[in-house]
Amino acid sequence: MNLDEAQRDMQRAYYDGATGLFASATAWLAATLAAWLSTPGTAIAVLLFGGMLIFPVSVVLSKALGRSGFHAKDNPLGALVLGSTVWMFLAIPIAFGASLYRVEWFFPAMLLTIGGRYLTFSTLYGLRVYWFCGGVLAATGVILVMLRLPIQAGALAGSVIEYGFGIAVFAMARARAVHQSAAAAGARLRSQA
Repeated sequence: MNLDEAQRDMQRAYYDGATGLFASATAWLAATLAAWLSTPGTAIAVLLFGGMLIFPVSVVLSKALGRSGFHAKDNPLGALVLGSTVWMFLAIPIAFGASLYRVEWFFPAMLLTIGGRYLTFSTLYGLRVYWFCGGVLAATGVILVMLRLPIQAGALAGSVIEYGFGIAVFAMARARAVHQSAAAAGARLRSQA
């Protein structure tokens, strides 16, 4: 399987990653609600727990949208998924440590962490939009710290950004699927003529 085939397999399985963006955005939204209605510690716990559910929820969403929700076993990009996930888990203690110094730094630190992970998705899915997604998340994390915004702002920013990119990626994937379907139908008609 070459790189193009591996990326197409990932695109097909996970709807270009849109389902993961929606699942992650929902975890950020739940953390936002917890930040408004409860304590910062509860909001942090909600994001961490919600983060553990991102992959299973994205698989369910992918399947609901007619995709497999799993990439091929021989897909070499599976190692990138695992490696970037381990890297993210190793970075979470840094975000937690930052929150011990200033609790409102947890969500900006997580935005930087998640933003860095999304940069690898440009290779995983072969889509440049993930460079923008990662960059916007990381820049937002820095801006939140510089402006000394409250914890609720950091959680809300993660949710809004990921929902926005989720909608964009979903629309791009949908448009490509429609185009490919029309091209295949045209090819069938030409072969029958």
